[in-house]
Amino acid sequence: MDWEQILTNVINWCSTEGLKILIAFVVLILSFIIIGFIVRGLRKTFTKKNVDKTIGKTICYILNWGLKILVILALLGYLGLDTSGVAAVIATAGVGVGLALQGSLANVAGGVLIILLRPFRVDDFIEAQGVSGTVEDIHLIYTYIRTGDNKVVALPNGNLANNVIVNYSKKDLRRVDFEFGISYANDHKKAEEIVLSVLGAHEKSLKDPAPMCRLVRHDASAITLVARVWVKSSDYWDVYFDVMEKVKTEFEANGIEIPYNQLDVHVKND
Repeated sequence: MDWEQILTNVINWCSTEGLKILIAFVVLILSFIIIGFIVRGLRKTFTKKNVDKTIGKTICYILNWGLKILVILALLGYLGLDTSGVAAVIATAGVGVGLALQGSLANVAGGVLIILLRPFRVDDFIEAQGVSGTVEDIHLIYTYIRTGDNKVVALPNGNLANNVIVNYSKKDLRRVDFEFGISYANDHKKAEEIVLSVLGAHEKSLKDPAPMCRLVRHDASAITLVARVWVKSSDYWDVYFDVMEKVKTEFEANGIEIPYNQLDVHVKND
């Protein structure tokens, strides 16, 4: 075995191919660092400019991976590999993966529709697919929602984009609806005045449109009153709970009875 020849070959390889691989590795690391710096800077710029969070995150995500793939392909070409062959392999693999992941591709299509049409945005409170919560992030395949009890639910975008979505944050104002049952023996007009007084006195209720309260149903055991008041969307639950508590207190103070379900039984003795 000619050790001198082997050593010469190793030295020649290190000075040619080995040096190219080392340079490619260094360029790869530096490129990824620079790309990360660019993406972070772009993200901060979007935040300062108040760009929509959904669009900003999507652009940063695509830019990050797109630039990294371009760097890898360029370095493969630098090392002498046939990138056209690599592209053909990627395309062939993509077809196979696409056939195997038809459901996931439907989710990607749904994600694109959600990002373009924007039925909701990051930080909106929505209800969809039997889940309600605040939108934390929108990716191409899943939308992540944080529920009221701090659980994170991942909803597939394919189903999400093709079903009903209720967006509670889309409008600045919301209407709070109430129903109160009172006894048939009570004066329903007086009860309506009490409810209207409570609604009008709340500091977070809006005066225009004006609150309303009317008799809506004659139920088996009670007369049912419906009340409605408009509030800012962020004040919905504060107004709801405050009014429910205050109306009960005022009904008790004014002798308005909230009856239990009653059943009259008549016995006929033949």
